[in-house]
Amino acid sequence: YGYYKFSVEEELYQYEMQETGKVSGAGGYGTLFPFVYAILIGFPLTLLHIPGGELLIEAAGAWILLGQVNLYKRVNELCMEEEDIKAELGLTDPPLYEWWALLPPPLDVVVGLRQVHFLSEFWRVKRGYPSEKDVVADELFPFISMKDRFTLKQFFRRPKYWFWFTKEWDDFNDISFLQD
Repeated sequence: YGYYKFSVEEELYQYEMQETGKVSGAGGYGTLFPFVYAILIGFPLTLLHIPGGELLIEAAGAWILLGQVNLYKRVNELCMEEEDIKAELGLTDPPLYEWWALLPPPLDVVVGLRQVHFLSEFWRVKRGYPSEKDVVADELFPFISMKDRFTLKQFFRRPKYWFWFTKEWDDFNDISFLQD
């Protein structure tokens, strides 16, 4: 995860610097180093009962979570900023809800996998690569490549988008708390 996080943040940082000269993220180093250092310093301080250790660990968690929210925001912006890219991706709305980064596991993984998918699709279109079948995103876990941005209620209500083995299941339309 660390390598992926570093790579994505650094690639977006470099891209923004080239395209606009302004950046909306901290890059790979600026994202991971504060997190890693706060954990490396905070953990021993906590074990030794030295004040400030827990605060450093909590700050590290907040830093990485806020970085995820920002990453999802940036991916949405990239996918929506150019009409030809938006059309090629088949999107009418941004694909991600940024605040899903704050959900507990495994729900945060849903938006994380979608972020990976849509960012890689953005780069594919931007670089002019042909579209290829993605068995994982299209067949095994269809929620990953869904063009529609969905709410938590919609996600839980529509099992056909969860896994390959739930594709034939009916929606849970009769459960009142899952209604919009």
